Amino acid sequence: MRATKEIVEEAESLPVEERVVVIDSLLRTINPSLADVEAEWMKVAKRRLAELRSGTVKAAPGNEVFAKISTRFEE
Repeated sequence: MRATKEIVEEAESLPVEERVVVIDSLLRTINPSLADVEAEWMKVAKRRLAELRSGTVKAAPGNEVFAKISTRFEE
């Protein structure tokens, strides 16, 4: 079995989006989500997908979103 340090180093080398997936997966093993909360998030996700597909809203590139977040928290 690999050492924890090796696993962490490998995870740190992943792109941000993949690190988020890893973090979310690990957190779910510690704090299993409640079915009601999960169902509400699914409704939100489906609504947002429908808005994107219909053209009601326009997606922003991830790098722009992360740049705005970084700028906001630097101030």
